[in-house]
Amino acid sequence: MPVEGVQLPADLHLPLAGPGPGIVLFQEIFGVTAYVMTRARDLAALGYAVLVPHVYWRQGDPVIEDGDDALRRAMAAMGRLDWDEAVADGAAALAALRARPEVTGPVGVVGFCFGGGLAFAIAARNAAGGREARSTAAGTGPDALVSYYGSALPNLLHLAGQVRCPSLHHFGLDDAYIPADVVRRIEAAVTTPGADTTFRTYPGAGHAFDNPSPAFHHAAAARQAWAATAAWLAERLPVRAPGE
Repeated sequence: MPVEGVQLPADLHLPLAGPGPGIVLFQEIFGVTAYVMTRARDLAALGYAVLVPHVYWRQGDPVIEDGDDALRRAMAAMGRLDWDEAVADGAAALAALRARPEVTGPVGVVGFCFGGGLAFAIAARNAAGGREARSTAAGTGPDALVSYYGSALPNLLHLAGQVRCPSLHHFGLDDAYIPADVVRRIEAAVTTPGADTTFRTYPGAGHAFDNPSPAFHHAAAARQAWAATAAWLAERLPVRAPGE
């Protein structure tokens, strides 16, 4: 996918059913890990064409999965990231997926942790209607947004009114990184009158509860959130049966 005259690495997962809606899937702070790729395949199995941009490409595209210091190294990688460049890259990925022949319906964005905040920022950026929105390849925002415990959201709430697409948010209420009072502040900002927002919380679940690592995983919350995500996407980005 061309960005700044070079190729931004991205993985494309196509459904067996043929052309249909698309989803851009954004990584956690650990990079495009095996877990992220599993979720991309899960979405493709639901009938979506899924594009996974490698947001850390300017850093050599690290995948940070192993070692006792993985979280420290992941935080360092995120600290080296230029946020505005990452948002621009994500918008380019959205436009690239929308233009692909395998995509014939609406296109949404899904993100986990860091990627949840990035997806939110991209939805706000492209819907704003200003210079930045017009400068993107497509000039249009996503048709739906799913954000799992978006870690940047506490600092992005001033953009909440610019997110015009339907959105689904998941947060654990035992999140040490985003405390429950902050979760409620996020909920208040994104569920204002007129906003098409679904906000789900999970008692006992911490940050990154969908990640299968024992350090993060909360099986019940992950199962419930994924079932809710699949049902919500089926309504907002419906996959048509062949011939429909």
